Amino acid sequence: MSVSSARTGVALWRRAVPFLGRRRVRAGPARPSREAQVGALLAVLEEAVALQRSADAAVAACGEPGAVAGRVARDCGVAGTAILHVRSRLRELTLTEPDLLEARAYAGRLLDYGQWMVHQSANLAFTVRRDARTEAARCQLNGLGRPADDLRRLRDTLTAREGRP
Repeated sequence: MSVSSARTGVALWRRAVPFLGRRRVRAGPARPSREAQVGALLAVLEEAVALQRSADAAVAACGEPGAVAGRVARDCGVAGTAILHVRSRLRELTLTEPDLLEARAYAGRLLDYGQWMVHQSANLAFTVRRDARTEAARCQLNGLGRPADDLRRLRDTLTAREGRP
């Protein structure tokens, strides 16, 4: 068999089996622009800051002296669920910029704290066994505290840094 006939045979074989032995490069989804990424992150942060008011009020209501109203349990449940949904939306964001990834991680930790705080406040307010220690801890509840302020600061810093209104 001559070299030219061998080459022709390989060429015929490759035409007959076009995809075998070749790597296909698939184009992935287009990477969103930085502006689009910042916009999406800020939208979720705005929602998170807005829902903190109700979560803060629910935690504070758990710390009111005396018997805690039943509606406070519902308020805690609604606030905890809302935080969970926003946290889920935050995780689903397509971010590629390192500083935005860092901001998302920090915001996620702050939201996790908020959800934990709402849950623990409800546990203290609606415990089956009331004792002096539990009651003293419950009466110290007055809201989400500094982590809620940190989330607002994160949103404000990102807004100012990116030159958004």
